[in-house]
Amino acid sequence: MTLTDRIVASAYTVGWAVVRHVPLKLAALAFQAIADVMWRRQGKSVRRLESNLARVTGREGAPLRELSRAGLRSYMRYWMEVFRLPAMDPADVHARTRAIDAHHIFDHLDAGRGVVIALPHMGNWDAAGMWMIQCGHPFTTVMERLKPESLFERFVAFRTAIGMEVLPLTAKGGGTAHAFGTLAQRTRAGKLVCLPADRDLTDSGIEVDFFGSRTRMAAGPALLALQTGAALVPVTIWFDGPDWGLDVHPEVPVPAEGTRQEKVAALTQGMAAAFEKGIAEHPEDWHMLQRLWLEDLEPREPRP
Repeated sequence: MTLTDRIVASAYTVGWAVVRHVPLKLAALAFQAIADVMWRRQGKSVRRLESNLARVTGREGAPLRELSRAGLRSYMRYWMEVFRLPAMDPADVHARTRAIDAHHIFDHLDAGRGVVIALPHMGNWDAAGMWMIQCGHPFTTVMERLKPESLFERFVAFRTAIGMEVLPLTAKGGGTAHAFGTLAQRTRAGKLVCLPADRDLTDSGIEVDFFGSRTRMAAGPALLALQTGAALVPVTIWFDGPDWGLDVHPEVPVPAEGTRQEKVAALTQGMAAAFEKGIAEHPEDWHMLQRLWLEDLEPREPRP
């Protein structure tokens, strides 16, 4: 483990140990101050957030800067709540969550059909997960392996304690972890799977139109729905004042005709369209601080 890895792991450990014991107003002010410092420094991640928000909203100049500050504050609020969530009352989280059209999920589950929820990086998806579990529907999700390994294990323990089943995206030491097979078992059994899906710039990502430009999104949700017959349901999340909101979009239908590849592409494009709607309504709560659109990527060296 490198020195940087140790510092990062220690910072998260301190966060989980300390922040939950700090009065909420004081914690909120502290994390807002951190966001404002980041915003004023205009580091690489902040500039990228502004570039992404400019594509989404068309804003520029002072209005864009104000939106990016709100975005940084939203992002840091997410981390404050992550550190506090283990000590929060799940019933209180459930009561303070406003869910729009949740029947798009529950109707399928009540009928014994599996559901794949596809999520962009918005709002507080961990709090939304706690809400879902309080509704009586524990679920399975996938998490990429973080460095150092101790940090990954801490995040898994955090989400498992909330009630999630967390599968590693890759095996320890590299290689596949066979997560897809387990996810397929869950959806075939009529259960719920939740997957982040708004960014996958690998060669296995599916190209989609997104706010007028091309990007790649994760193929997993569409492949899982197509292979198992589960419903693909996009969900967008935001901060609703001091509380939380989530919008459950209608199921993305599987095309009646076309090859398997064409159907996966159509499902992923439908998912992207739902993400567009939710992000356009709550751009300040979209936490995309990385490159997303293909034309923004650094040129790749040609393969030998």
